[in-house]
Amino acid sequence: MADNNIEKKVEMLLKEKIEKLGYDLYDVEYLKEGKEFHLCIYIDKENGIDISDCEKVNEVINPILDKADYISEQYFLEVSSPGLERKLRKKEHFEKEIGKKIELSLYSKIENQKTIQGILKEYNNEYLILENCKEIKIELKQIASAKSVYDW
Repeated sequence: MADNNIEKKVEMLLKEKIEKLGYDLYDVEYLKEGKEFHLCIYIDKENGIDISDCEKVNEVINPILDKADYISEQYFLEVSSPGLERKLRKKEHFEKEIGKKIELSLYSKIENQKTIQGILKEYNNEYLILENCKEIKIELKQIASAKSVYDW
């Protein structure tokens, strides 16, 4: 289960430092997987991210996180790219995807589907409009998860 408070605090703590290194802080996730906790820092830049970028950011942020001591339990720190098909969790994530294909997993069926793909036409704080043969208005509270879709 995610702890949004930790995610927000870590994002505020690290955003400026990561940007000074030449990267964008795409997202922060604090997750429990089995018995283990993971703090995932997703970074991005125009030409993409490689392992040396992740190592560089990790070296800078690890002591900052240790000093801030926001997380009481033991956790694994992961620094990575958000990937080609990236999770869409924030307003700015959705706004960057307007005009592009996304995939939504829904809590309940719409148009007889719980998973739906289409072109994101509009996004605001209450709903989005997805074009999938026709335009479909979907309330944000109906969306379990969302991601960008990369056409291979």
